[in-house]
Amino acid sequence: MTGTVFLVGAGPGDPELITVKGLNALRRADVVIYDRLAPHELLREAKPGAELIDVGKQPTKHRIDQSEINALLVERARRGLNIVRLKGGDPFVFGRGGEEAIACRDAGIPFVVIPGVSSAIAVPAYAGVPVTHRGVSTAFTVLSGHENPDDPTNTIDYAALVKLGGTMVLLMGINHLPRIVTHLLNAGLVPETPTISIEWGTTDHQRVVRATVASVVTEAADLKPPTITVIGAVAGLELDWFKPTEL
Repeated sequence: MTGTVFLVGAGPGDPELITVKGLNALRRADVVIYDRLAPHELLREAKPGAELIDVGKQPTKHRIDQSEINALLVERARRGLNIVRLKGGDPFVFGRGGEEAIACRDAGIPFVVIPGVSSAIAVPAYAGVPVTHRGVSTAFTVLSGHENPDDPTNTIDYAALVKLGGTMVLLMGINHLPRIVTHLLNAGLVPETPTISIEWGTTDHQRVVRATVASVVTEAADLKPPTITVIGAVAGLELDWFKPTEL
């Protein structure tokens, strides 16, 4: 009998932001394969005897290759085990959930997708920034900052982003932030555009740096991954309506 793989979004960091469906799957799983950014407090919800496998990718070192993760999912499922693949945020927002779903499909393994609360929306919200706001921003763009913008294979059109306007949400981009900012400024983004960088958003370790796009590289220089940067007029609202410590 073949087991089932559950691709579960664990949310952005606050362990209480996992969905009810995701938590139920976690509690029933025989195997939990989890990432570095999935809230590790959630592992306490696994049933006694469940196998817990850490496949977290460090910022400068990959513990296990994606192809190995795919093979692990298939191998455990073929043993008849039910697996939760616990991923930070949402599995399909820069989480390689699509690759894992395809691997299961191609191997004939049943799988279920359980979306998660994306850090692209939740982290700014916890810092008092709505990604859209009537009269301020009616669109937002989520982009990966993982790749070097100076790399010729990078497909992000910074000039098009500036022309579109609205809000830009940069995930995984703190290391390449200086280059990204340079590209945006060269594309015509106004240097005084409000900008906010949020480290370990939605957790008790959250740190927030408010700046402009021209000053954020200097002011957020000591922030480390995971950090999300929001660029646009909404970053200047400074609503501060919620604090993680209120949980």
